[in-house]
Amino acid sequence: MHFLSTTAKKRIQMLAVLAAVGGSSCMAQDKLANLAPIDKRMRAIDSVSIMRILEKESLGDPATELYPDWNNNYATAYGASMPKAYKIDLRGFHMPCENNRLTSSYGYRRSFRRNHYGTDLKVYVGDTIRAAFSGKVRIVAFNRKGYGKYVVLRHHNGLETLYGHMSKQLVAENQEVKAGEPIGLGGNTGRSTGSHLHFETRFLGRFIDAEKLFDFAARDIRADYYLFSSVGRSRLLTSDEAVNLPGNDVLASAGIAMTDAEREEESRLYQEERRKAIRSQVHRVVAGESLSSIAVKHKTTVKALCRLNNISVNTVLRVGQILRCS
Repeated sequence: MHFLSTTAKKRIQMLAVLAAVGGSSCMAQDKLANLAPIDKRMRAIDSVSIMRILEKESLGDPATELYPDWNNNYATAYGASMPKAYKIDLRGFHMPCENNRLTSSYGYRRSFRRNHYGTDLKVYVGDTIRAAFSGKVRIVAFNRKGYGKYVVLRHHNGLETLYGHMSKQLVAENQEVKAGEPIGLGGNTGRSTGSHLHFETRFLGRFIDAEKLFDFAARDIRADYYLFSSVGRSRLLTSDEAVNLPGNDVLASAGIAMTDAEREEESRLYQEERRKAIRSQVHRVVAGESLSSIAVKHKTTVKALCRLNNISVNTVLRVGQILRCS
């Protein structure tokens, strides 16, 4: 069954009960008051009809209990409170493309000195790109200096996925899609150096390394569930482990939003990691160093150092001079 907010569940259950008991409004109210607990009431109602109502409600606005609104304009604008923990159901995953070869992973790119927030999968122009999970199309757009032609889907499990650099989009905004349904064709649009699929997974705007969730080589998920934590360590869960955890409504309400102090600490840690990554790509010259010794220290070559810094092998180095090393 698709994931629904508590409010949505209650509304559907109430409609179903009223439909089942029938009669005048007064009689319906009397019967409703005297009926057994909700789980027993639901057993007496046509399950097929209920499932159809639930399906329609769920597909209409995925993950309503998490996201405050539905926006067709901005890929990264959310404005939602971040739960401290949330259990993400990974079952039902479908590979977004036929090729399972990775051309670039998530993380800091030394050559570009910036973070890469997606996983690049090899595709050729015209290859079919498919929805990773069932959900609804939130954005169909073009970004010349970034994603090129791209699509953003919001899924019932709380994740959003982004598919970039496509040659053609095959879906429209607000369209409901099923896992494995074609949503576009592979391409090389936007800031791209060759045909590939840029695939991102996000939770409330927070980027998640897709390789932590999916084994692309095996074309499968790494576990049935992923326990997302905004203040601790996120981890994979087996079905048995997931059963022993409380529901997402309890997990979320345990600390519905990060405090200002937690957000500041998270930002500080991120900036510290970023500075470390940048520092590892440069070198400050100290007395007695040469291009050769610096090249050895940074596992590069004198020729590469000269090219990166627009100098020659005969350039006299100054103490304190900053050199790019990659």
